[in-house]
Amino acid sequence: MTLSSIPLTAADLQIPAGGRRNSTLLCAPVMGESVDQMLGQIRAAKEQGADLVEVRLDFLKSFSPKQDLEILLKQSALPTLVTYRPKWEGGQYEGDDSQRLDALRLALELGADYVDVELQVAQEFFSSIQGKKPEKAKIIVSSHNYQNTPSSEELGNLVAKIQATGADIVKIATTALDISDCPRIFEVLAHSQVPTIAIAMGERGLISRILAAKFGGYLTFGAIEAGVVSAPGQPSIKDLLDLYNLRQLGPDTKVHGVIGKPIGHSKSPHLYNAAFRSVNFNGIYLPLLVDNVANFINAYSSPDFVGYSYTIPHKEDGLRCCDEVDPIAKAIGAISQMIRRPTDGKMIGYNVDYLGAIAAIEEALRASNGASPATTSPLAGKLFVVIGAGGAGKALAYGAMEKGARVVVANRTYEKAKELASKVGGQAITLAELENFHPEDGMVLANTTSVGMKPNVDLTPLPKNALSRYCLVFDAIYTPKLTRLLREAQEVGAIPVYGTEMFINQAFVQFERFTGYPAPKQLIRDTLVKNS
Repeated sequence: MTLSSIPLTAADLQIPAGGRRNSTLLCAPVMGESVDQMLGQIRAAKEQGADLVEVRLDFLKSFSPKQDLEILLKQSALPTLVTYRPKWEGGQYEGDDSQRLDALRLALELGADYVDVELQVAQEFFSSIQGKKPEKAKIIVSSHNYQNTPSSEELGNLVAKIQATGADIVKIATTALDISDCPRIFEVLAHSQVPTIAIAMGERGLISRILAAKFGGYLTFGAIEAGVVSAPGQPSIKDLLDLYNLRQLGPDTKVHGVIGKPIGHSKSPHLYNAAFRSVNFNGIYLPLLVDNVANFINAYSSPDFVGYSYTIPHKEDGLRCCDEVDPIAKAIGAISQMIRRPTDGKMIGYNVDYLGAIAAIEEALRASNGASPATTSPLAGKLFVVIGAGGAGKALAYGAMEKGARVVVANRTYEKAKELASKVGGQAITLAELENFHPEDGMVLANTTSVGMKPNVDLTPLPKNALSRYCLVFDAIYTPKLTRLLREAQEVGAIPVYGTEMFINQAFVQFERFTGYPAPKQLIRDTLVKNS
């Protein structure tokens, strides 16, 4: 089943200034080893903007139920959800289950706002309280699946089973093995008849935690400290509020993102979300860890999933998934942006990579020659060596050819280099041959491979001794900004051109295509500096 079946309305794309656009609560798990530690974490959660805390009793090193619960519930600076998770449901508690349930009953009596009871023991728990619970207290009945995300039908049955226990709130946590599992979680939220918490755990489930606010989730979880999480894939409170603008997401928010693998390093969400916010555009931009592009596009067919940037290694697969492709992208054989046309829902592919990179290289060459912007490109007649024949390599080779450069493609596999070189009227060589390739001095080098990208920052695609033949070296990598390749190029006297420049220039173009607004260029530049 896909997201296309969810009825979503797209209202005006302007966000009202201030205020919240959804009722999804932000809950911070508190996992201190002592009551004092927990109280400190609760204060930190409040300062960071959480609405409530999940008090994880199973993390306490020693626990005296009456004494500790009285202190925690009386002194908590925020409303409390009390959880005492057993080992068999992914928690820490290994003792007697009847004692565990006694503690949860006590938490209700002492004023907890919510208690979480696992589906497996829910019937027993409800029988034991005999319908007696404080009026304001709510019982969450939860189910955690650490293996996978079941089918829509199975999830529907699970929700019905949880509801039948008498739960005030349904909670389902599954594991996303693929990002295309998340739409089934959104369906649970969109079709639920009772307050529901539904999330997919793991890195591939991240978007389910953020978009819970769009699809009406009762709450979502945010870590007080990045990386210190109660379940896999949990973002921090800070990221949910500041990076993803959680409070401003509504049913009509348009979803954008960057499709790649890996994707955790991407700075794009920082740039686009800040830029969207600055012009009051009702959109969100997410990191999308995609294993298979076709599966992703099929799963997210809802009209609210409107546009994507493409990065390594999916630029060519992205092109194959388009309904229509811009002629330039077709010639390059790869896309860097895909937009859903609002009139008919068709996916249109573009390539703006070469615009960003070539503009940055030309600018640096002109500055070094002291030349004013002229009608002729400073690349005209230059020997332009591209390392890599993937999506970015194609874009650079095509862009250099357009500017009148003589193109040489160096690639690990000669066949791929030859295929690209023939399209741009250039020459093909292998990476092994590149080290001794020296037909002339003053050449331009452009690396479009991921060699030297975080975390492998000690690697370089070309040894330092070979760099002195180039007047300028460009590296498409932007994490880190100063790669080993650029540092060594600088040391031998070549002009370094950072991947950030390509990234920034194409971000301006993509922003305007996504939103229809002029790009806030200085804000985008400042945001990149702040997050580099």
